[in-house]
Amino acid sequence: MSIKLVVFDMAGTTVKDESKVTDTFRAALEKYGYHAGPEVINPLMGYEKSVAITKMLYLNEPDTTKITAELIGNIHKEFVSLMIAYYQNAEVLEALPHAEETMAALRAAGIKIGINTGFSKDIAETIINRLQWRQKGLFDYLIGSDEVTEGRPDPAMINQMMQLAGITDAQEVAKVGDTEVDIREGQNAGCKYIIAVTTGAFTREQLLPYHPTHIVDDIADVTVIIN
Repeated sequence: MSIKLVVFDMAGTTVKDESKVTDTFRAALEKYGYHAGPEVINPLMGYEKSVAITKMLYLNEPDTTKITAELIGNIHKEFVSLMIAYYQNAEVLEALPHAEETMAALRAAGIKIGINTGFSKDIAETIINRLQWRQKGLFDYLIGSDEVTEGRPDPAMINQMMQLAGITDAQEVAKVGDTEVDIREGQNAGCKYIIAVTTGAFTREQLLPYHPTHIVDDIADVTVIIN
């Protein structure tokens, strides 16, 4: 059965991150008196960001009565504000090597391209606008984690893209991402291929225990796998 839709993650998969997301999480947490290093933050990359913040707070705050919806919301607002400012003003914001060419080649072959993310839609749109991916005609669908009732690893974003594409069988879908939750999202959706890339938060050794169908070092290999 041929693939009709490929769903790509953003930061670490198609967009060069350079640890900025981790640094921004750290800054947002520190504004409210919490500290977390990359060893805590990186494993949570890919989650909807309010969920990631909640998990980090439970790792850092022994008095759980302090972990309120207001606190989580305030840290998330700070994170979003810092991320948008960064992506709007960064001197250099780049796609990862071969990401644009891969999406263009798949779309030219008649395959729909979806982009989903643990970012809220406003951050995702800022990135898309800076990289001019709409003008370049690189994708069909963009869904942020705040547009569905449950973020990854729940398959809601993939399911919504399937509906938009008129696809009823997840065996016609491939998921591409760089984190544990990308892999589990693809598995929960029932995707035929779940392709993990080593260009983001997780190494090959860290990705292996989650059993993606493939692990690649170059996103260009996606075209070889699904053709």
